[in-house]
Amino acid sequence: MTKQNVVVPEGNPTPLFPLLMPKSGGGGFSVRRKVELVGEGGSISVWVESMKASSPTHASSSDAGQLDEKMSYPSALTMFDEIASSLEGKQIVVFLDYDGTLSPITDDPDRAFMSDSMRDAVRDVARHFATAIVSGRRRDKVYNFVRLAELYYAGSHGMDIKAPAKGPSFMKSNGKAVLFQPARKYLPMIDRVYKALTETTKSIPGAKVENNKFCLSVHFRCVEEKKWSVLADQVKSVLRDFPKLKLTLGRKVLEIRPTIKWDKGKALEFLLEALGFANCNDILPVYIGDDRTDEDAFKVLKNRGQGIGILVSKFPKETNASYSLQEPSEVMDFLQRLVEWKRSSL
Repeated sequence: MTKQNVVVPEGNPTPLFPLLMPKSGGGGFSVRRKVELVGEGGSISVWVESMKASSPTHASSSDAGQLDEKMSYPSALTMFDEIASSLEGKQIVVFLDYDGTLSPITDDPDRAFMSDSMRDAVRDVARHFATAIVSGRRRDKVYNFVRLAELYYAGSHGMDIKAPAKGPSFMKSNGKAVLFQPARKYLPMIDRVYKALTETTKSIPGAKVENNKFCLSVHFRCVEEKKWSVLADQVKSVLRDFPKLKLTLGRKVLEIRPTIKWDKGKALEFLLEALGFANCNDILPVYIGDDRTDEDAFKVLKNRGQGIGILVSKFPKETNASYSLQEPSEVMDFLQRLVEWKRSSL
């Protein structure tokens, strides 16, 4: 792994304990596996179909026709006792996405505020467990939303990671203070693309280009569906001159990122290592997120046979998570129950 602006122990984490697999039943939702439509290339029609698939209304209405291989993902609230039993004797590290997980999805991404009660819940979690926010937002912006200095923050889909200024109390003696920015050399390129996209897409009402420092987001939540193909074509036309950037699809957002092999899953592994937990046999990561980009983290947990992934969604989705929660209010309920469980076990 290439390291820039980072001090961290060498070595890669290895599987340390079984991945928690839920038993059948317990609410949640059933999904069927969907063929992935989104790639770095592809025709505009394929991209538009993928953009439709990222819309819950489209996904729910077409579920029966597009999905196969039925799978079940029970509610993390209904199955909390099962989850709690797996936590016994473990050191828990909590990873949280922001948009759609700690805050509701909003038409204006600049107004995606978390509630005070959610902030209190996250603060309480951080008192008992090492806690990180892993978001596609730029790190300083997500910090300004959360406003909790005791957390780790991984912005730009994990490409901008910083530890708390005073260092978390949960860090092992072999852990290291961290500032990790593996895509720093791409900043001038991303700034140029941001300016080009802002100019090119200004003719599309409702389109918003967000500069997340090490990546860009083109939001189409407020764009009329009949304009989606035009928007996708405009974005891809700008990126043709920048082969070192890739285009992927999130939740009603087109994401532009460097082609480096780094994502939220890599950020999860990096943070476990930075905390000094890489060689612990009693660590249990819990990752909660709602977006396609969170699947990279769920997949890491699944492939490593390590941890608990919880998908936040009201609608059926293909996922590598083991459990589900429907919305941020359920995430808050889950976090509060986690804290109550910890307090009762002290």
